[in-house]
Amino acid sequence: MNILTKSFETNYNTAPFSQIKNEDYVPAFQEAIAETKGEIEQIATNSQAATFENTIEALSFSGMQLDRISNIFFNLHSAETNDELEKIAVQVAPMLAELSSDITLNYELFLKIKEVYDQKDNLNLSPEQETLLTKNYRDFVRNGALLSDEKKKELRGIDQEMSVLKLNFAEHVLADTNAYQLHILKKEDLHGLPDSVIEAAHELAKEEGKEGWIFTLDYPSYIPFMTYASNRELRKELAIAAGKKGFQDNANNNEEIILKIAKLRHQRAKLLGYDSHAHFKLEERMAQNPNTVTSFLNDLLAKGKPAALIEFAELSQYAKEKDGLDHLEKWDGSYYSEKLKQERFNLDDEKLRPYFKLDNVLNGVFEIAHRLYGLNFKEIQNIDKYHPEVQTYEVSTDEGDLVAVFYADFFPRKGKRNGAWMTSYKSQYIKDDHNERPHVSIVCNFTRPTSSKPSLLTFNEVTTLFHEFGHALHGMLADTTYPTLSGTSVFWDFVELPSQIMENWCYEEEALKLFAKHYETGETIPMEYIQKIKDSASFLEGLATVRQLSFGLLDMGWHGQDPSAISKVKDFETQQFAETAIYPDVKENVMSTSFSHIFDGGYSSGYYSYKWAEVLDADAFDYFQQEGIFNREVAKKFKDNILSKGGTEHPMKLYKQFRGKEPSVDPLLKRAGLI
Repeated sequence: MNILTKSFETNYNTAPFSQIKNEDYVPAFQEAIAETKGEIEQIATNSQAATFENTIEALSFSGMQLDRISNIFFNLHSAETNDELEKIAVQVAPMLAELSSDITLNYELFLKIKEVYDQKDNLNLSPEQETLLTKNYRDFVRNGALLSDEKKKELRGIDQEMSVLKLNFAEHVLADTNAYQLHILKKEDLHGLPDSVIEAAHELAKEEGKEGWIFTLDYPSYIPFMTYASNRELRKELAIAAGKKGFQDNANNNEEIILKIAKLRHQRAKLLGYDSHAHFKLEERMAQNPNTVTSFLNDLLAKGKPAALIEFAELSQYAKEKDGLDHLEKWDGSYYSEKLKQERFNLDDEKLRPYFKLDNVLNGVFEIAHRLYGLNFKEIQNIDKYHPEVQTYEVSTDEGDLVAVFYADFFPRKGKRNGAWMTSYKSQYIKDDHNERPHVSIVCNFTRPTSSKPSLLTFNEVTTLFHEFGHALHGMLADTTYPTLSGTSVFWDFVELPSQIMENWCYEEEALKLFAKHYETGETIPMEYIQKIKDSASFLEGLATVRQLSFGLLDMGWHGQDPSAISKVKDFETQQFAETAIYPDVKENVMSTSFSHIFDGGYSSGYYSYKWAEVLDADAFDYFQQEGIFNREVAKKFKDNILSKGGTEHPMKLYKQFRGKEPSVDPLLKRAGLI
């Protein structure tokens, strides 16, 4: 029996992970694809006149079983993969790309949608229905519905080829990440590293049956090493290894792949009548076109770069005085920044760690969600997990109504990709008067517990947890009719607002006192530490801003113009970084070949949205600060106009309903200490 093709008889209708066998996936995908094709065929060939209900609504609720299977499979492919799942992904990706093309290039279906769209002014639709109709019509036009048969065939070919290239890209990055280890045998090479980091490295070596200590390119291992290890040669080795993922002379080289992806994206955009991939993507964003994005990034660069150059000179001078360094290199940045931060603020991340026990931080973020939105989190053991380390929660209101099921997966593993993300196993929607509640997950790579200590987070990991939890709230509090507009299904440059605004609570005394307690003594974090966290929040912010802007500009370089003249990835990248480069270049390194956000993760032409959302989040949090950071009225406005609304209306309209005005850039510049 194939469990994936049946309705799940489980608590809360959750995914039955333990009953799924790898060999179930392909047949389940085949069956669900066939079922979806049947549903589409029924809509397209319906002999009755097209109406909103029999066409637009029917389309929104088609393919639900396929969505369910895809969510389970691709979430595991990111969080708990293995060779077998990698092979299945390569097999399934073109099948899904073909189905997507079958739907968007179905001319009969498009004519039905157009029939409804042409009479939309007389249909008395709700704002959500109007958004759904316009989005469907646009999606079809943007995906080739008006193309000739020959061009449709070309588009289909491009989409299939790209679906496989993106998978190859991700597999290569993961393979290069897993292939590298820094194996240390001499104790003196560990000088400067905190005990917890040394202990974790020793445990990793032990697991592999080796002596000494092992450091990897996984962030909880890599970042502390780059920040604290005083052996400069080893920092250099690790930094170069991290910077050449996908850029080595081996089977995982991604240069050809990214050149191909960029060219295919451009070809696709031209085919659809757009000047570039960025023009195509940004039509469906708040920013709307590449000029707006480039001016936005360059405007912030003009404000941030003078500060960054002063900070770099200061850091260089500090390294020279401290250790006689003539040139500050990339592998020196984190190390001397941390040293200078400790001296200036007497604030050491390692001093803070004992106050950020993972369990306490998690309970803290739950308590904040309760004070703002009336949510309660109860850990449950009666649903399946895909890995024993995953924690599962029932989320409910004070009245006891179910809001969501929440999964949390915190530690690095072999089969998990780097970074942190939020995702969902099941979307929220309303059908037959029943509000189906979502199943939401956050996946992170935090510092593991060791045999002598629980998981103690760096402050950076604390803000990451709050960030992903903000995305999770966007998913959990969704309250829309249609699954395709629910939760995080919003314009890409709006999606980071709910996540980034949550980070602000990490800097507030009132919030920190709820969870920042010493893991051994239970003592609340001292007030002076809280003040130092606040004071140091804008430390070296100029350098951080320029770095972030450089990624956005690199993204626009790849996607805002015709890439066919690019032959050497390294040369192209150097040229794109000309205005933002502050540290000397490292010849062995390239960013693009492992820039997963834009070549695998959906951020192509969208990396600027992190900064864009910072403008929104600083402006929105400014409102909370004026009224009180736990003010229920402001929280209710944020929930009702932003968190629950998904993509049902234009984001600027939703933002103005919440804030009463358009966002201002001033709170961001003030927070960053740039004005």
